[in-house]
Formats: sequence, structure tokens, C-alpha cells
Amino acid sequence: MEIIMSGSPGRDMKVFYRWAAALAAITVLYNIVEGGVSVFFGVEGGTVSLLGFGLDSFVEVISGIGIWHMVRRMRRSSLTNPDTFERTALRVTGSAFYLLSAGLTITALISLIEGHKPETTFWGIVIASVSIASMWALIHYKTKIGRRFSSDALLADAACTRVCMYLSVVLLIASAGYELTGIGGLDSIGAAVIAVLCFREGREAFEKSKGNLLCSCQGKCRSQG
Repeated sequence: MEIIMSGSPGRDMKVFYRWAAALAAITVLYNIVEGGVSVFFGVEGGTVSLLGFGLDSFVEVISGIGIWHMVRRMRRSSLTNPDTFERTALRVTGSAFYLLSAGLTITALISLIEGHKPETTFWGIVIASVSIASMWALIHYKTKIGRRFSSDALLADAACTRVCMYLSVVLLIASAGYELTGIGGLDSIGAAVIAVLCFREGREAFEKSKGNLLCSCQGKCRSQG
């Protein structure tokens, strides 16, 4: 069954498309900056959780580009079933999340066994705090616009952004925990939790790529047919 966009006609729908495109573009740009900064400080500080968080942000860029493309296509048509470009983007995103999950899991286990301790997780605290605030703002506006125009697609994207905020919370807890206690295992455990969330995001991306699910992320999917 195809999903039909419902909402105000004419000028109101033009407003919706402008908002949706702007939110998608902001999401992509933010993740690029966040990913670069996180990877840099993750490597510099020797913190596995921050490095994994940064790599996750780069994968989110691919997903964000898919959303931006979807908004452009919706402007030409009322159908929201994914096309070839979106399915490809989702499969690439899913594969990247799976690879990241596997790499983080292995790295976290090795770090835990070897008793690795980061030089500092201060930047993890800073980046996580900024990310939580930024993700909250994006969730607020995506939900507000999505509800106003009855857009399942934008509401689902808001739910995906909420998962990004959960990742930020995990990073904040792991980073602050290490700074307060000096227990290096907290950084490794944080990386392992991020790996689990990445795996779930990868699975969700592949489910969406099949085009027969309307997903709101993290197991909250329902069949379209």
C-alpha cells in the first residue's frame, strides 16, 4: 500500500517542503562537522567511544542525503515509497553501520582486555553535550513540522534523530564516567554500547530499503501492505 502525504495544499505544502529540505540539509552538514571533530579528538585522546561516535556521524551523512533526496522527490510526487537512489543509499548505510558495529565491538573488546585508558575524555563530554542539545532541537522541529503536515516520513526521520541523541547520551556517560573515576573500561563499554546501537540502525536501514515497511527506527515498524 502506498503512503500518501496529507497536509495543507498550495502554499502550505511549499512551506513544508522548504522546512523538510532545510532540516535534512542541516542534519547532513552537522553530522559532517561532528564526525570530523569527533574522529580528530577521538584519535588524539585515544578514546574509542568518541572515535566510534564520530564514524557513526559520517554514516548518518549517507542517510541524511537519502532523506534530502526523498524530500526533493516528494515535491514532484505525493508518493513516499523509496526509489532506486534511496534504496541504494539505505543499503550502503546499513552495510556501513554493520561494518562499524563489528569494528567497534572488536576494538572495544581488545581495549577492555588490554586495560586501555584514554589520555582524556574531556572532548567527549563537550561534543556529547553539544550533540544532545543540537539533536534535541532537530527532533523538536522535525516532529513539529511532521505533525503539522501529517508527514510519516519526517516523523520517522525525527525518531532516527532521537537514536542519534541516545548515542550522544551514551558517549556523555562513558566520557564523564572516565573523567570522574579513571576507569578505562568505561570508555570501552561505551564503545560497545554504541556498536550495538549501530547494528540496530544497520538492520533498520536494510528493512527500510525493502520498501515494505514504514519505520520510525529501533524496532518500531509496521507493514505497509
